[in-house]
Amino acid sequence: MGSRRAQVKLGLALALLLPVPVLAEVCDPDRVDLRGAFGSARFRVEVADDAAERAQGLMFREAMAAGAGMLFVYDSPQRPYFWMKNTLIPLDMIFVDETGVVTRVHENAVPHDETPIDGGPDVRFVLEINGGLAARLGIAPGDQLRHPTITAGVWSCAVE
Repeated sequence: MGSRRAQVKLGLALALLLPVPVLAEVCDPDRVDLRGAFGSARFRVEVADDAAERAQGLMFREAMAAGAGMLFVYDSPQRPYFWMKNTLIPLDMIFVDETGVVTRVHENAVPHDETPIDGGPDVRFVLEINGGLAARLGIAPGDQLRHPTITAGVWSCAVE
């Protein structure tokens, strides 16, 4: 009997030492995660994934929480242009390809400015956050963004 108990204890001890597969973190459709040389950041986002929502964007908003943003989602990679007409707050625009890699960061877009902001080629996602925040955090091209809509991502996650 004592021998059986010793076998069970040994089996439990070995089970605790064996590697266990780690499941991907569950993504929240209202959140994006960024990671890069700067570390990591997380933003609560509104998703603009149709033409009307993308056209409206963050226009007429008087403020946005520091940990908030808007994620623009396009059906396919393209070269988007943004402007700040009717936008009341300065914004940073983080342009991302279909794999979730940041391709360009436009910092401190000026409120009411109608000069087109070129996102560059092959952009599938654009994250807008408060102006100056990308520089303060150190977000740069090559960083990675994670969200459930990024299905071909270099940094993937599970969906609930």
